[in-house]
Amino acid sequence: MRILSRADVQKALTMSQAIEVMQDAFARLSNQQAIVPLRSQLPVPQYNGVALFMPAYIQGTDALAIKIVNVYNDNAQRGLPLIHAVVVVLEASTGRALALIEGSALTALRTGAGCGAATVALARADARRGLVFGAGAQARTQLRALCAARKLERVDVYDTTPGKAQAMLDALREFPELPADLRVVSDVSDAVRQADIISCATTSKTPLFDGNAVKPGTHVNAIGSFTPDARETDSAFIKRCDKIVVDAYSGALAEAGDLIQPLDEGILKEADLYGELGEITSGKKAGRVNANEITFFKSVGNAVQDAAIAQALLRRAEALGLGSDLEL
Repeated sequence: MRILSRADVQKALTMSQAIEVMQDAFARLSNQQAIVPLRSQLPVPQYNGVALFMPAYIQGTDALAIKIVNVYNDNAQRGLPLIHAVVVVLEASTGRALALIEGSALTALRTGAGCGAATVALARADARRGLVFGAGAQARTQLRALCAARKLERVDVYDTTPGKAQAMLDALREFPELPADLRVVSDVSDAVRQADIISCATTSKTPLFDGNAVKPGTHVNAIGSFTPDARETDSAFIKRCDKIVVDAYSGALAEAGDLIQPLDEGILKEADLYGELGEITSGKKAGRVNANEITFFKSVGNAVQDAAIAQALLRRAEALGLGSDLEL
């Protein structure tokens, strides 16, 4: 059994490689080539925690894995991260355990790459300026994904803690896909008006910007909110969208406050959703068709992403000699 650490995950795949993996994974999900049971929750009330179990199997690639995510709300008092996660990779033909992978880095990579796949499908080919909301682990891979998907000349970053945003940029400058012009900004309205691509990766429960400020032709990704009571985009933005694309209908309609709240308000109907990302990456539906479309990709995450990226990470790690082997 191979053990892959956070550092191994970060070395094994480039963002461009991860985006290709997500394009195929979403296509297989939309083509009913994936078995993805509902996420199971196991409360641990004595310690104010919950364990989440997310399995998936992908037909055709034989990717089989389960992600275990533990969220313990008192961990900050213990000097520990709020979330711990691991992914177990299994051999589909025998059931053998093949690998144990650090799950937080894997999740950030697959989430960023998922939005990268959406950006390839939906952003203008001539997009040159990006904007990222947030400066946490997810925002870092969002930034890398935007730059891998499009040749951006400048990317702005906004976070409520400016020092955190600058620290993120300082840590990421080594990645070759990033432009030299990376800036921390404080004027959200101006940054939104100038952006060709926007990615939202925050814990905010309320909209981050005025949807009326978004210019025609802009593409927006939103991954931070994943509960019905939280949203990163406002109803003004939803009204202006020409295409709303989701990772999976089932998850988005059950968990995405960015969509559920406008549905409840009556300004959005389920029929207004253009499609799943996999319908575009598989060629069943078109992506962007003109320069003026405002497009929106909403993702709450799907276990098919974990299984696909875990398989790819394991193969690359074996080829590169990353990780350590453990005899069970």
